[in-house]
Amino acid sequence: MLICLLVAVSENGVIGNNNQLLWRLPNDLKRFKALTMGYPMIMGRKTFESIGTPLPGRTSIVITRSKDYPSEGILVCHSLEEALNLAQKQGKEKAFLIGGGEIYQQALESGVVDKIYLTRVRANAEGDTFFKIPDESDWSIVNEAVHPADEKHEEGYIFVDLVANKTPSIALNMRN
Repeated sequence: MLICLLVAVSENGVIGNNNQLLWRLPNDLKRFKALTMGYPMIMGRKTFESIGTPLPGRTSIVITRSKDYPSEGILVCHSLEEALNLAQKQGKEKAFLIGGGEIYQQALESGVVDKIYLTRVRANAEGDTFFKIPDESDWSIVNEAVHPADEKHEEGYIFVDLVANKTPSIALNMRN
């Protein structure tokens, strides 16, 4: 199973503020839906609560420290490793990490991420949640599409797909 990370980040590394997105990019939301449809999505509790409900057509796996978190319509677990194991049991070829900042950091530092679907928002933003790829030399760009601001998108943005310069099997020990 490929572990994919999906994130939109400003030029200064901000991905959110007070558990909210900072921009409205309809094409980014369409991309998010197209990429994740039919696959398990792994997220932290705050990210899930900001979405507000399980998204249709996808399995929501929520990581929380709470031992009695309500689990209606979602799978609840207490660590990234447990989340990856639950995703593996779904029998799909991919799983998506969709936030938040702590989950991204843990996944990147542990080396389990195989692909990053990055939206670079052409703006600086103020926020309290950040994203940074620890060592960009560990990644290769396989696709890049530039989109200028327009009537539906106040900010310009770039879709960047990166793959890890490693074989996906390196991280399999965490997912078995």
